[in-house]
Amino acid sequence: MRRRVSPGMKQQIPTQLRQSHADKQGMRETPISPTLQAIVGNDPTLRLVLARAARVAPTRIPVLVTGESGTGKELLARVLHELGLQPKGPFVTVNCGALARELAESELFGHERGAFTGAGARRAGWFEEAAGGTLVLDEIGELPMELQPKLLRVLETGRIRRVGGSGETAVEVRVLATTLRDLRRDVQRGLFRLDLFHRLAGFELRLPALRDRPGDILPLAQHILDEFKPDLGGRVLAPEAGRKLLAHDWPGNVRELRHVIRRAALLSSEVIDASNVEIEEPGERALGVLRAADWSGPMVETVVLAPSKAASVVESDLLPLRNKSFEQIQSDVFAWALRRNGNSRRRAAAALGISRSTFCDRVRRLGLGRDALPSPAPQ
Repeated sequence: MRRRVSPGMKQQIPTQLRQSHADKQGMRETPISPTLQAIVGNDPTLRLVLARAARVAPTRIPVLVTGESGTGKELLARVLHELGLQPKGPFVTVNCGALARELAESELFGHERGAFTGAGARRAGWFEEAAGGTLVLDEIGELPMELQPKLLRVLETGRIRRVGGSGETAVEVRVLATTLRDLRRDVQRGLFRLDLFHRLAGFELRLPALRDRPGDILPLAQHILDEFKPDLGGRVLAPEAGRKLLAHDWPGNVRELRHVIRRAALLSSEVIDASNVEIEEPGERALGVLRAADWSGPMVETVVLAPSKAASVVESDLLPLRNKSFEQIQSDVFAWALRRNGNSRRRAAAALGISRSTFCDRVRRLGLGRDALPSPAPQ
């Protein structure tokens, strides 16, 4: 549930962003960010995002980091922390999509002894654990609706009340939020509070998708290979392998690229050729099924879930939408992915274009245990 974010996906940046600089008043020198120094990418859009991050980091303005899965949202949150006012403080990340509804308030704000069954001792929540540093609310769009007003109050007052407690405790912590969802659309649909959105999105940084910065694909691929060099030895990309990488649209972004390059390095010797680069071609995934936020209006009643290259579409691949909540649609989609892939969570996650850990977190939150699923039909 709680994890420290390591620099991970390393990238290069322009020299001017690496240099220490003073704020406008000359009162404080911004610390160097090792994570920012390690970011690879010369795409103008990415460079602009990084420059804006460096500018907003040493302020108290709340920042919302948006972008598709695998673009490096947590990495950018780390940059904001390292360049912030409390870079030596703790850096704590909370996956809001993995919060159990009945325990979410306790996880965030802590609880007193005896607050509920099983609460045998006082426990600090994530806000207290991040005190003096940064708390990242990862995938904030998944936060339960009933918890949103309580989070809003904490952000407004800087004080928390533990579950079962009678008093409030002041906490000094910078809160950053990340999401791949369109929160503005969620606000319009009543799925996210408008006041909380404005409180979190004082400044928005949107990371570009990898397909929108194709010039960074090959430098990133070679950098990833260099990271694996101590374990696998040196590897270079053959021209045809590079062309294959450039032809893919990378729905999983840098995370997918890392996975493909690691597998190619394992399958090759010194030179990685096209046969070592195993990637799914466009259309082999049911990429659209998670974009329920894009299904608008009463005209859309049914969506076909089967991949576009499926030999046939059966009735179980048709998902009715009328009179269903977004959460019910999500539940239907995840249940469909499990059924179609023989209850294999790894294959189901791949079919939906998300990581296995994210898939498992969502399945747990939606209550889709194996007992809730029918046995897959024999192939």
